[in-house]
Amino acid sequence: MTGVRTTIVVNGSDITRSGPAHYSLLRWLRDLASVFDVKYGCGEGVCGACTVLVDGKTVSSCLVLAVQVDGRRITTLAGLAGADGPSALQEAFIECGAAQCGFCTPGMLLAATEAVASGELTGRDDIRSALHGNLCRCTGYQAVVDAVESVIGTVEPTRGF
Repeated sequence: MTGVRTTIVVNGSDITRSGPAHYSLLRWLRDLASVFDVKYGCGEGVCGACTVLVDGKTVSSCLVLAVQVDGRRITTLAGLAGADGPSALQEAFIECGAAQCGFCTPGMLLAATEAVASGELTGRDDIRSALHGNLCRCTGYQAVVDAVESVIGTVEPTRGF
């Protein structure tokens, strides 16, 4: 395919692809780089399904052009796990039953990762605020907030199911 040559560091690996200049980061990741843990939801930046971290900050990948992040570091859900397994947040999501159908899970986890890394979460209201813009139809958000709260150390995780 001809087009603009773009190199993006995705989960620690340089990926270079050529594609149309109008491709969103979401489309570039899914259609050109075969990164499928980034989901297409609304296409308007309001559901959070396509959330990725760009240099550690959450971004709706459906609203950003791939050429705008040329040379930058992108983290998707697959990039959260370490060499020894899932991250603490991923473990907490499992323990608290915060991932049901799984469609919103990547965006929720990435938004929560940024929020926890900020060190500014002090309780449930902060967590809810940090997760705004991530829509879920399964969990009712309680389990998600419980999972994040367990990671910031304010409560012990409870089994969500």
